Formats: sequence, C-alpha cells, structure tokens
Amino acid sequence: MEKLTFFALSAPEKLDRIAAYLSERLTRELNRHRYGYVSIAMEAMEQLLLACHCQSINLLVESFLSTLRLLLEADKPHLHILATNSFVKFANIEEDTPSYHRSYDFFVSRFSEMCHSDHHDPNTKLKIRVSGIRGLQGVVRKTVDDELQVNIWESRHMEQIVPALLVNLQPHGNSSSPAEQTEVCFRELLGRAAYGHINNAIRPVLMHLDSHSLWEGRGFAVRCFQIIMYSIQSQHSHLVIQQLLGHLDANSKSPASVRAGIVEVLSEAAVIEAAGSVGPTVLEVFNTLLRQLRQSVDYQLTGYYDNAGMHRTTSSEEKMLQDAVIKTIGSFANTLPVYQRSEVMLFIMGKIPVPGIYPALGSPNAGYRSRMIQVMLLKSLLQVSERYESNNLLTALPSSFLEPLLSFTLMEDPEIRLLVLSILTSLIDRRHNACRLISTSAGGVGSGHAQRLYRHVFLACKEESSGHNHYRALFTLMAVLGVELANEEVLVDLIRLVLAMQVRGLIQVIIENLSVFNRCGVHAVCSASLNLLSQLGPPPALRHHVSEVTETRQKEAPYLLPDHILIPEKELKLDETILFRASKICEALAGSSYSAHSERVNTPYTPELTDEDRLSRRKSIVDAVSLQIDMELNCPKPPSEQITFETLKSAVEEEERKRMQVVERFQTAPFEEIAAHCGARTSQLQSKLNRVFELIIRPPPSPSGLSPPRSVPVYEMKFPDLCVY
Repeated sequence: MEKLTFFALSAPEKLDRIAAYLSERLTRELNRHRYGYVSIAMEAMEQLLLACHCQSINLLVESFLSTLRLLLEADKPHLHILATNSFVKFANIEEDTPSYHRSYDFFVSRFSEMCHSDHHDPNTKLKIRVSGIRGLQGVVRKTVDDELQVNIWESRHMEQIVPALLVNLQPHGNSSSPAEQTEVCFRELLGRAAYGHINNAIRPVLMHLDSHSLWEGRGFAVRCFQIIMYSIQSQHSHLVIQQLLGHLDANSKSPASVRAGIVEVLSEAAVIEAAGSVGPTVLEVFNTLLRQLRQSVDYQLTGYYDNAGMHRTTSSEEKMLQDAVIKTIGSFANTLPVYQRSEVMLFIMGKIPVPGIYPALGSPNAGYRSRMIQVMLLKSLLQVSERYESNNLLTALPSSFLEPLLSFTLMEDPEIRLLVLSILTSLIDRRHNACRLISTSAGGVGSGHAQRLYRHVFLACKEESSGHNHYRALFTLMAVLGVELANEEVLVDLIRLVLAMQVRGLIQVIIENLSVFNRCGVHAVCSASLNLLSQLGPPPALRHHVSEVTETRQKEAPYLLPDHILIPEKELKLDETILFRASKICEALAGSSYSAHSERVNTPYTPELTDEDRLSRRKSIVDAVSLQIDMELNCPKPPSEQITFETLKSAVEEEERKRMQVVERFQTAPFEEIAAHCGARTSQLQSKLNRVFELIIRPPPSPSGLSPPRSVPVYEMKFPDLCVY
C-alpha cells in the first residue's frame, strides 16, 4: 500500500486507471463471494482517497462512488455497513475543486431505506439503522455547503431524509434504540438550514406526525419541535410557528385530541423562541388561536367536529383543547414586548361578545354559545394579563379597554364576574402582591379610572350569585388598589368605599332581597379591607378602631370576619358596636396628614350614573343609591316603575304588528293609494324643511325693534347662467 500510494502521488495522471482497476477487482471478488478481498480493495481505495485529497481526487471519486453503489445494492448487511463507513470517511474530506457531474440521489434513497430496516435479528437491525443515519449525516455534510452539488433541501430529498430520522427518533422501549445518534444528525441537519430551507424541512415532520397519529400522544411531537426550535437559527423561529399555525387551520376538522396536540406543540415552541420573534403577523397568531376557540365551542355544542355531522366529539375532549389554546395564548403573549401585549389585550377584548350588542341569532343555543365564548376569551385575557408589567397603569388600562371590561361586572353570570375581577387585579398588581393577599385574614392611575374601579367594586356587592371566590377576589382587588396607588387621597376614597359597602350590607336585603350569606360576605370584605388599609399609612388611631371592631366581631359575630363567611345560627343582628363608624374614622384621621381629606369620610360614597346603567337590563343604580340615601335619612320613597319582561314583550309585539301592517298595505293596496300616501308624506316633509330653512336664514332682530325687510331665501334665488361662483 505504501508503494501504491507513492506511485499515485508521483504520477497523479494514473489515478483514474488505478481506481478503475481496484473497482474491477472488487467487483470480481464480490461476484465470487470472497468478501475478505472485497474489504482489502475497499480499504485500498479509502487510503488513496485520504492521501490524494488534492486537485486530482476527482479522478478517483467516480470509481469510488460506483463501487459503493455496488456494495449497497448487495443483500449482505455487513457490506452495507462497510460501504457506509467508507462513504462517511469520504464525506469528511474537504475538496479544493468543485465537481459538476456527481449525483448523490442514490445514496439519499439507500441510506434512508437502511434507516427503516426491519431485519429479523435485533442487533443487525440496529447496526443497519445506525449505518443509515451516519450515511445521511455524511450526505448532508458533503452537499450542504457546495452549491454545485445536489440540492439536499429539495422537497423530494427532505421527504426521504426527515421521516427516516423521525422513525429512529421515536423511543422503542429498549436501550438499543439509535435515538441519540439520530438526534445528533437531526440537529446538524436543521442547524445548517437557511431561511429558504425551513419550510421544506418542517413540512415532512408535520406529514410524519399526521400519518403515524403522533399528535395525540403529544410527548413525541413536543420533543420533535423542541429539537427543531433549539437547532435552527433563532431568527428563523417564526417560520416554524407559521407552519404550525397553518397546520392547525388545516386540521380544523380533525379530532379534538389532534388539535390539542398541535396547540400544545405551539405552546412549547412559543416558550422556546426568542422574545419578539413571532414575526410580522403577531395579531394573526392570536386570531388563529381565537378562531380555534370559537370553533371548538361550536363543536362542543353540536357534538360533531365536522359540518356534515359524521364524526362525534365529546365535551371533555373539546374542553381539553380549549384549555390548551388558552395556555398557548399566554405562552405567545409572554414572548412579546409590553406594547404588543397591550395590543393583544385590546384585540382579544374586541373579540368578546358584549351583552346587548353581540347578535344572538341562529341556533337555539346562540345565547349559551355567546356565554361560552365570553368565558373562553376572558380566560385568554387573564392569561395575557397575569404576566403583564407596565410602569404606567394608564397604558395598562386605556378607556377603550377598561370600559368594555367593566361592563362584564354587571352580568349575572358569576364565573364571568370572577374572571373580570381577576383580570383587573392582575393588571393593577405590578408588584405581585396578590399571591400574598389571597391568604390574608383579617398614583400611577388617573382619577377617572380609579372612580370607575371603585364604582364597579361597589356594584359587585349586590350580586346574589356571588360565592367565597368572588368575595376573596373583591378583597384582593381592593387591597392591590390600596398597595399600588398608595397615597392619602386614594386611601381615603377606599375607606369611603368600604363604608358605603358596609351600608349596602345593612340594607341589601331590602333593596335586592339578597341572602344572609351575601350580606355576611360583604361585611367580611369590609373588615379585611379596612384592616389592610389602616396599615398603609394612616395614623395608629385608625388601626385601634379597626382592632376594636374586629375583636368585638370575634366574640359576638365571627360570621362577619373573612375567616368565617358563614350563615349565622341565629338571626343576623348588626348593632353599632360591631360596625365601622365614619365618625370614629374621621376623628382618627384628624390631626395628621390625612386631615385635609378626613371630612370627605363623612360624605357618603355615591357612584356616578353612566350609560351602561341606563342600558342595563337590571335595576338601575339610581334606584339603589336613592333608596340607600333615603333610608339613611329615614325618608320613605315610592318605588320607581319597573321594566319587566312582559313590558318588553308587549312592546316588541306592538312594533311587530305595526311593521306587518305596513308590509300588508304595500302588498295588497292599489298603486294609486300607495302613491297618494307617499306623496302626502313627501309634501309634509317638504313643508317642514321649508320651515327649517326659514328659521335658519331669518336675520336677527334689529336693536331699534323694527323688523328688516324679509330677504329672499337662498334656495329660491335665480342665478344667471353665466354666474361666476
């Protein structure tokens, strides 16, 4: 071999004849099944390749590759392994001169086929598969950086290479699986992918997971895309996300388990990708996810996940999908900068059906569908808001976002009200105090926003369907308001709000006919809130008064404390000793820095009336506040007229009757009668317009009291044809 190498280096023009001779000898020994001589000939060609890695290597390569094809076409596994090892050594040689006529198509196909080997002997099968993986790795290394070689990123090659790797990446329940070698090869392949190659590399992954039903297991699919996201260049991450979103839309009529698997992969991919690299279509990402939520609600109501009603689905499966989508929305939002999260929250809010505005037409379940969509989208909004951090609460709570959000606090659905309270708390709680406040027992925002929040906290006290969680959320919201907006004016406003809630707790049974449990819940919120507010800066005298009332309640009325929101065994009695008194609080604040605001404590808090209340289907806040003030002054007031369901029904029926009369007249009356009727209405309209015009152009009265001559109306003037305007 030393003499042969010396001769080849001395006379490089002889290399092609040497390679042809070695190839001929190897073919002859292979046909005679003399595999020892085959190995010797193969080793000789390898050493010549390694020694002659100069410009003359092209004289050897053609014969070398044809010999490898011959070995790979044989039916002996050990020859396949021998050929693969030789090819890997060749792939590691860096060539100085390009080649214009080589083709590696055969090797891609053959190595991919070896990766799918199903040999009866497990050890042999493992060796063949590992050889196939190493061969594919060699092909990638040899071709990926040479533009003159075969384009390995073409779809026809990727559709062979990627499934061959994924088959071996799957766990097979034994330690002899080539998963480790496969992952190394897969990472190397993806790491070399340029911008234009990502789609061709990802598409076969999606096809493989579809054809082998691997989305439903979710573990393998998540692992695959974790490898992909960590291997590709970070600036290409959004291409993978877009591929997954498109695939989710394509599987919109697939079983819920498949859709949930794709969504979970999306969630994991969003966590891995670099912050802010979702791509230029950020809102399109959330639009796709919200569309999947609405679609899932429709499937849950109909019981089928296709329009033809052929494939059944269950409520539990769709709920599993909905939870996955909501989690994914939160994952995506966490990758965005603060300003884009604000846009996302506004975008989600714009998708939520608003009571009284959203059209509830179509199926009989339309109202229930709207309610389900409201809950799903509010949960999504909560996911986005939980990790939202802003230095300016005016940015976090713009009017375009706050107004529709607060409108949901007036809804009768307790779950929706609880979600809204949680969203408000998470947005205001910039220092993450809510988690500490939940277990407690006993200015960056504009005044307009603060008053809106106070108002809706006050309104939330009258809800009969509220439970322990609602009162806990109310306290948390008030506590976060006090901690985040801690200044003298805000604390006094919150104290006034607590006193107003206490008054409401005294008279609620008269106004809204609420249960004893709800009244106890309101008093418990008042107790816990004042206990916290008294420790945020007011003088010790206030803390002393709060402690006195709390101790009295512990002895005589423990059901009014937050630890025991229970129904009392006897009749609920509230006397002055167990209530917080405005006069005592005003005295406690006097003589301190709060004295400038202390007199406001004696002024009862009254929420402002808004259009929201006028349009509400329930009792207006005006009636409640008026009744509260009247009871305080011991002045009875006659109840206001109630708008009941029967009243609305009769009004709608009357309007429908009038409309049918008009339709019937135009269908049955003669044309002359219709024309006369329309003409009369037109004349009447014209006369009214003339009167309006006269009033508009009439000159003002003169100081002398004499009326000036009446001018000709502008619309009656005759202008000459050649008048220049």
